[in-house]
Amino acid sequence: MTVHSLTAPRVQDSPARTRNGRIKMLLVLLVCAAPVLASYFMYFVVRPDTRTNYGTLIQPTRAMPQLALHTLDGAAVPADALKGQWLLVTVGPADCPEACQQRLYAQRQLREMLGRESDRFDKVWFVTGEGEPSPALRTALGTDPALHVLRTTRDDLSAWLEPAPGKVLDEHFYLVDPMGEWMMRFPPQAEPARVKRDLDRLLRAASSWDRAGR
Repeated sequence: MTVHSLTAPRVQDSPARTRNGRIKMLLVLLVCAAPVLASYFMYFVVRPDTRTNYGTLIQPTRAMPQLALHTLDGAAVPADALKGQWLLVTVGPADCPEACQQRLYAQRQLREMLGRESDRFDKVWFVTGEGEPSPALRTALGTDPALHVLRTTRDDLSAWLEPAPGKVLDEHFYLVDPMGEWMMRFPPQAEPARVKRDLDRLLRAASSWDRAGR
């Protein structure tokens, strides 16, 4: 009877397993981010000759920090709750003078102008400072379910959003993508039709991965 020796099993060493695990994790992250990166690439790189941005593209984009947010009634709201939708953001004091009210009106009109795509957008008014909006304004805003009125500090916002040189935080609309990345700023007293063109193009570019609703 012939006895054959068996080759001892080889166990993959720990460094190799760790390296393979990291490679697999990076591949998974790349697959998840690919649709978003592709849509931005198509919009901003592949077809630069077919469009002129009205808004200023923020490069690199800025991730939403963990802002301390509260409703006007004092209830805490986690910043992550705003993710999942495109956000058209404005900033203003609680007393909301005429220029602030005009921005809120334009913000509402811009969302309505998007028609059937409007469900992919929410609006945010970051209220800065003490005080309360007037009862009439608060009542009017309360009838708009797509508007989030959230109190925070100007200092916290300034660590994320930034006005154009020579301007102040309150003068702009800011566009935030569904991942919470601030990616575009519109000029003061923005022309609604030109803002809408930018929004339409971005929504088309993101149609492969973005869906309405949180």
